[in-house]
Amino acid sequence: MKADDTRKRAAPAGAHEGLHTSLHWQVPARFNIAQVCCTRWARGGTPAQARRTAVAWETEDGRRGRLSYAGLQRQADRLSQALRALGVQRGDRVALVLPQRPETAVAHMAIYQLGAVAMPLSMLFGPEALVYRLQDSGAVLALADENAIATVQQVRADCPALRSVLAVGAAAGQGDADWAAVLAAAPGGRFVPEDTAADDPAVLIYTSGTTGPPKGALVPHRALIGNLSGFVCSQDWFGLGPPEHSDEVFWSPADWAWTGGLMDALLPTLYFGRPIVAYQGRFSPERAFELMQRHRVTHSFLFPTALKAMMKAVPAPRQRYRLHLRSVMSAGEAVGDTVFHWCQRALGLTVNEMFGQTEINYIVGNCQRWVDAEGCEQPGWPARPGSMGRAYPGHRVAVIDDAGRECPRGTPGDVAVHRLDVHGHPDPVFFLGYWRNEAATAAKFTGDPCKSWCRTGDTAVMDAEGYLWYQGRSDDVFKAAGYRIGPSEIENCLVKHAAVANAAVVPKPDAERGAVVKAYVVLAPGFTGDPALVAELQAHVRGRLAPYEYPKEIEFIEALPMTTTGKVQRRVLRLQEEARAAAGGAG
Repeated sequence: MKADDTRKRAAPAGAHEGLHTSLHWQVPARFNIAQVCCTRWARGGTPAQARRTAVAWETEDGRRGRLSYAGLQRQADRLSQALRALGVQRGDRVALVLPQRPETAVAHMAIYQLGAVAMPLSMLFGPEALVYRLQDSGAVLALADENAIATVQQVRADCPALRSVLAVGAAAGQGDADWAAVLAAAPGGRFVPEDTAADDPAVLIYTSGTTGPPKGALVPHRALIGNLSGFVCSQDWFGLGPPEHSDEVFWSPADWAWTGGLMDALLPTLYFGRPIVAYQGRFSPERAFELMQRHRVTHSFLFPTALKAMMKAVPAPRQRYRLHLRSVMSAGEAVGDTVFHWCQRALGLTVNEMFGQTEINYIVGNCQRWVDAEGCEQPGWPARPGSMGRAYPGHRVAVIDDAGRECPRGTPGDVAVHRLDVHGHPDPVFFLGYWRNEAATAAKFTGDPCKSWCRTGDTAVMDAEGYLWYQGRSDDVFKAAGYRIGPSEIENCLVKHAAVANAAVVPKPDAERGAVVKAYVVLAPGFTGDPALVAELQAHVRGRLAPYEYPKEIEFIEALPMTTTGKVQRRVLRLQEEARAAAGGAG
């Protein structure tokens, strides 16, 4: 799929069906992410495109700057030369323990040019999490700034493959070499990139590990192509027209160390030659609005946790900030109708919920508009509050049972994606497999003799029109008194109450009923958790959902356990309840 492919033909029978019919993947045999995200703008486009901002960066202490596409390419060329001099070869894994900063974008482009594999890692990882990934991947070099270099050096002795640590930013002097020094010493001129195939590995991202040890998902260069239809649709046709004639600006608080920040924000924005804002600092609702106002952000990816915090802290943002937002996509958890309606009322837009995962990203979601063959704007498929949306063009999605058969509409099952699109052609969005884990890779696929369906591990119901309604992670759904309970609907109901900032629902073991519904609640500012509020919240849910869904027990908590990707770790709370039950304690 090329940038303009979805505009070649008008949809003949409705936006959703028409886009599926008219989209044909175009995956070249030779393909490299750095070439399409940087080189073609820096050297293959117009002088105006080369001068355009690629990364507008800002730090928490107020420092700001800009890096053009030409500057991004020059630095990437120098870093590629420097990494090669440090012994990095094609196929080697290079760890990036870096936040949102221009050097992170440069490092990605340099690694892809080398034909090496970028392995982004969260700065929040402690020694145990970091050493596991460095050991398992066999990373030969790590880049780290002042936020993480101490931890990298702490575990280095346990990572025999790790030959070099490159210090970035204020970490200068704490590694084997410094970023500024190696770039200054590297030969000038153009770096001759490796000739990579579309199927060659580009990124190794470790899953969050909510259901077991983290697994490294090996993502090929072509996966970026598979992401484009979902990105374009969820961002309401972001990227139309030449970059120099566009005022589009993208920002997301999503960490570039995980799929949501890398494949849903950084890389697709650069693919379309637009500027992306890199903010190096802690998230806060007020700072998010300030950033969007200052940089005139038009498009964003805001995960539900962020939207909930923004909704509670700044109920009427347009009264305080001059915003230029045109589209917001959200993913990671269910958005819920409370946040959905707040976005419509307070931000003046309909949030496009999206669903995907590291292995097969950007597969389901919503699209408020599309553009026909004549360039005219047409309505898309309307988002429905609480729904994940429908399959994005180019992806064949179904709900399947344990045997790999498609479930009847309205029946819960596992969301799955077929290896082939509606035309019978390979879908480029798929990962290559789990790093050094053939058994886990094989277990991911099911159905028919060729095991063509890839399971996501998320449970949903598909309605008659193809909309998916999220039930929860397969291991998050539980039975209480014989009833099947999906936590997201109850959590969404709780968040509607003014006293609730966030909530997580898990089973509490019960001798008579097997389990009862328990809710962990984070209170909004100004509220006190007491028996009266417990009763009020129980009545609030009981009056809106089925009688068996209201939480029989509510525990107030300062913060929910979260993965580094912003997802609630219900497994942690579930295990806590099981441990308490085994010890004979009360919740």
